[in-house]
Amino acid sequence: MKKEILINSVGNEIRIAITEDGRLAELFVETPEKERMVGDIYFGKVAKVMPGIQAAFIDIGMQQDGFLHFSDISSYQDEFNTMLDDDDDDDDGTDEGEGNGAPARPKPAPKRLREDRRREVNLQKGQEIIVQVTKEPVGKKGVRVTSQVSLPGRFLVLLPFDGKVGISKKIVSFKERRRLRRLVRTILPQGFGVIVRTNAENQDETLFLQDLESLLKTWHDIEATAKNERPPALLYKDMATTSSVIRDLFSEQVEHVVIDDKKLYREIKSYVKTVSPEMEDRIEQYGKRQPIFDSFGIEKEIATLLTRKVWLKHGGYIIVEQTEAMVVVDVNSGRYAANKEQEENSLRTNLEAAREICRQIRLRDLGGIIVIDFIDMSDERNRKKVYDEVKKEFKRDRAKHTILPLTEFCLMQITRQRQRQSIIHSFTEPCPTCGGSGNIQSKTTILSNIERWMQRFRAESGERRLRLRLSPTMAEYMSDGRFFNRKNRLAFRFRTLLTIEPDKSLPIDEFQFVSVKQDKDITSEFTT
Repeated sequence: MKKEILINSVGNEIRIAITEDGRLAELFVETPEKERMVGDIYFGKVAKVMPGIQAAFIDIGMQQDGFLHFSDISSYQDEFNTMLDDDDDDDDGTDEGEGNGAPARPKPAPKRLREDRRREVNLQKGQEIIVQVTKEPVGKKGVRVTSQVSLPGRFLVLLPFDGKVGISKKIVSFKERRRLRRLVRTILPQGFGVIVRTNAENQDETLFLQDLESLLKTWHDIEATAKNERPPALLYKDMATTSSVIRDLFSEQVEHVVIDDKKLYREIKSYVKTVSPEMEDRIEQYGKRQPIFDSFGIEKEIATLLTRKVWLKHGGYIIVEQTEAMVVVDVNSGRYAANKEQEENSLRTNLEAAREICRQIRLRDLGGIIVIDFIDMSDERNRKKVYDEVKKEFKRDRAKHTILPLTEFCLMQITRQRQRQSIIHSFTEPCPTCGGSGNIQSKTTILSNIERWMQRFRAESGERRLRLRLSPTMAEYMSDGRFFNRKNRLAFRFRTLLTIEPDKSLPIDEFQFVSVKQDKDITSEFTT
């Protein structure tokens, strides 16, 4: 499979496209307003502990507290607490506060006791804690955090206080796994663990040492910063999206990295020259006049991300509906060979749809619960074929996921780890008129609301003169016609002198009533 990374920079926006065999497979967008947060490490304070939902909320200085599930609390929390202590010489088993009301931190328990209570949770409100962002805010939900801190490098992921050595499952050679494990154990300082990344396969020991030294220096800087800061505070900012993509995804399988920005090209070239000099010649600067995404056919594929309907090659199509709770995908046969045998036709459409749906899930970065409504098939063997096809396509996906077999109604349930907002949020924002719902009140409903308001007004007020401010569209609707238009009918019914004022700043489904006598907006006074 041919893989390429294409990077387009325009103004403050950077777009990174990853293609597989010439087709867009993943897309990342980086803007100042939507800065990458996953991987950032914070010195926080427990704001609330809620055993009922097995979670705590951590104040890390954001508008919304971070969500920490009990399962994401580190087994080495005592070691983290010890790291934060400035004075380890007290004999009474606790440290004194530092004069600002901070709660005393307990001394670490003996190792045997720590082992016994690793599954217990002992968080208290006000307790200081180091956490790392694992999932960016989605909708009204804040970031998700973990106290199991890790630092990713090019070839290694450093695990402070964790002595284990793990090897990427994608490295399948037993001989290579054994070599890497032995190599890491010879260079790893006591008290640290690592996970060896896929990029490390067949790499030289020198590159390992460089990567490890860089990670250890970063961790020691974090330790020093934590001892001099009071929560909430940012201790470590992970790489920006562009740099993290190069660090994490630029592997032997990637044939080219093409960049259309000179400054960015020099930065990436310099980074790769340091960490993987043998791959430096794969970094290319794009120099054609035609925009890079147009030249590689990416721009047309991006346009499909903003649509609900995605056509399949042979005439079928899928509908993608995204809600806050889940994503629903509907498969339709469309024009696909309607004259063929139904079961065979349904299987072919479902198999083609399965491949495209898996691609769209990765491309749009859809997460949470995903339900796919495939075309009905009565043969259980055909349902198994579709299930196997989805599992095969998901092998390309780096996100953690679970796929359940099709039900007898041909419904498939998928859960997929979500670390950031769906890519559609990078290109769109909620409509100021409908609030993102896609629907607004009809004109007749707005008129009924106006009538009810005037009815309450006349029942409680003796005033007779009103100015009604409406959007230009609604103002035209009210004044449409001659004498017996809607505005005059309201004035006659409620015996009120009513004047219409178009206001471009008002959404179509909002209105404002102004008292002529008081010269002020009185809408809220007679609204339920």
